[in-house]
Amino acid sequence: MADVALPGQIRVVDDVPRAFARLVNELTPRSIALSGGELAQRCYTALRREALEWSVVDVFFGDERVVPVESDDSNEGMARRMLLDHVSPRAVHSMVAAGADAYDTLVRQTPPIDVVHLGLGPDGHTASLFPGTKALAERDRFVVENADDAHPHRRLTFTFPAIERASLAVVTVAGDEKREPIRRIRAGEDLPGGRIRARQVLWLGDRAALEAD
Repeated sequence: MADVALPGQIRVVDDVPRAFARLVNELTPRSIALSGGELAQRCYTALRREALEWSVVDVFFGDERVVPVESDDSNEGMARRMLLDHVSPRAVHSMVAAGADAYDTLVRQTPPIDVVHLGLGPDGHTASLFPGTKALAERDRFVVENADDAHPHRRLTFTFPAIERASLAVVTVAGDEKREPIRRIRAGEDLPGGRIRARQVLWLGDRAALEAD
């Protein structure tokens, strides 16, 4: 397979959470969609130290497990503990409380989200758009339920059309485990992470993840 570029701009940094926090603070978004995972947790811990004017920010979630917010597996629960309970945003739009249909309507009726934060799984998934699942082909809805056998819990997730309308999609990646899915995308494999599109896309990562062999 021929080498292909990652979709969007690439920025290699030494400290991904710090760089993410500074970027969001500089952008002064009025809306942001949050992610899940260990790197996102570190990003949100860093972000709460920034002097962002949260009282004008609407917070959304790009994907969520169908579990109580109090669960350790909840993206919203993690984001609340690490960030949201400390900064008082204008509104926090709970994905799991709304369900797929109501959240789809909400996102559709909302102006394009300023910043959508995404990650990349070892299998190349982003949000909860897993390889081989029906959600990858969805073009009409902005939010759907999705699941596969490799990941526990049913999920709610932004679709690619929801991500595409964002002003900026920021994909944070760090560590050696991200090198392989990124290599596969660059090799031309059709992984979900390689389908990320938005008005602007930024891959923000460290050398271990982003520097080619």
